[in-house]
Amino acid sequence: MTRGLLFALLAALLTPGAMGRAAQPPGAAKPGAALDNGRGTYVTHRYRNLFAEAGHEQAEIDARIDAAFQQLFHGDPDTQAVYYDAGSNANGPLAYLSDIANHDARTEGMSYGMMIAVQLNHKAEFDALWNWAKTYMYLGSPTHPSHGYFSWSLKTNGEPNDETAAPDGEEYFVMALYFAANRWGNGAGIYNYKAQADEILTAMRHRERRTGQTKFGERTVAAEVNEDAKMIRFTPVVGKDDFTDPSYHLPAFYELWARWGPQADRTFWAQAAQASREFFARTTNARTGLSPDYANFDGTPHAMKWNAMATHFSFDSWRTQSNWAVDWAWWGKDPREQALSDRTQAFLASQGIGSYADQYTLDGKPLSRRHSTGLVATSAVASLAATQPVKEKFVEELWNAPIPSGHERYYDGMLYLMSLMHVAGEFRIWAPQ
Repeated sequence: MTRGLLFALLAALLTPGAMGRAAQPPGAAKPGAALDNGRGTYVTHRYRNLFAEAGHEQAEIDARIDAAFQQLFHGDPDTQAVYYDAGSNANGPLAYLSDIANHDARTEGMSYGMMIAVQLNHKAEFDALWNWAKTYMYLGSPTHPSHGYFSWSLKTNGEPNDETAAPDGEEYFVMALYFAANRWGNGAGIYNYKAQADEILTAMRHRERRTGQTKFGERTVAAEVNEDAKMIRFTPVVGKDDFTDPSYHLPAFYELWARWGPQADRTFWAQAAQASREFFARTTNARTGLSPDYANFDGTPHAMKWNAMATHFSFDSWRTQSNWAVDWAWWGKDPREQALSDRTQAFLASQGIGSYADQYTLDGKPLSRRHSTGLVATSAVASLAATQPVKEKFVEELWNAPIPSGHERYYDGMLYLMSLMHVAGEFRIWAPQ
């Protein structure tokens, strides 16, 4: 559907010059809860700044991130920006974030935009995006089969292209809303961020199976997680296929939901985090470290007739390495994530550090000639878990990459900006006070 991480190092690296600023102390789980807090940022409260480790000055790093935000959110609307003001309603200003190449607004991009905004302390943009998502994307009718979810793709005028959900959108909505509640405090109505996050997260696991009419025909829709596998689904629409997308697996987020989310579901999300770590090890190629776009819950590639790239390393797959690397950085629970980053970076480096393709078979045969900024970006985030010297080259490749513009600026641009933030130690756990 969508066109769409032991962070601890040797003590010698744990110095103010090598690390980011101290984070706010993480919120605690319910007293007595038997949760392993790992050995990463959640415990140390510190974030690596790989750009600073490479010798770049903090002022220059900050300027690089701000320039990317300003261009992608407030640059030339025809060639640079992906964020667009869209008037106002009773809840205040409205704005959407558009997939330029596909002329639509997606829950993926809207939730990415909200995450960027809360991380960089841009509340006005956050609220405008959330208002648009709730106004146009949210399926609020109790009789709708997708009640409680968000339509994954809409025209930029708010008209739906579909009335079913892509769960990665809900995942990022939930995490961005929790961070907003913790950073800015809760407001009223749709701006009671925590209440909104709790509601979505509950629906993701507990939405009962329901059949009904949408504007695009009858649909049967269920929960966004497979309860037995403890994994996120590719779609909650019930059919003959039930499978997942490796890039939808966000164990770093699940660990926070196991501490901050609805009490009844905290054990589930802790188990889901571990299930995703096991899944990463199974779904990636043993030599290249590449993951498929779609996979069965046992990790094997899942073919789809309407997506010829489903069983290959393609656009969705770029994000998977970022997901396991951030999980390692924040929680440090599974050293296999370090091995995965090393494996993937070794393969891509063997293809040419400045020229590797953006799509491959899982065993490493190139399927494109394009060298994409989005993959350059997530490959740099993989350095948060990597242990081999080549990781520094991937960081520098991101540093040298221009801010995406033009036709492909949406997906490349969102991954570019979020990756800058991750690599600079500016993508943070905003915890309850």
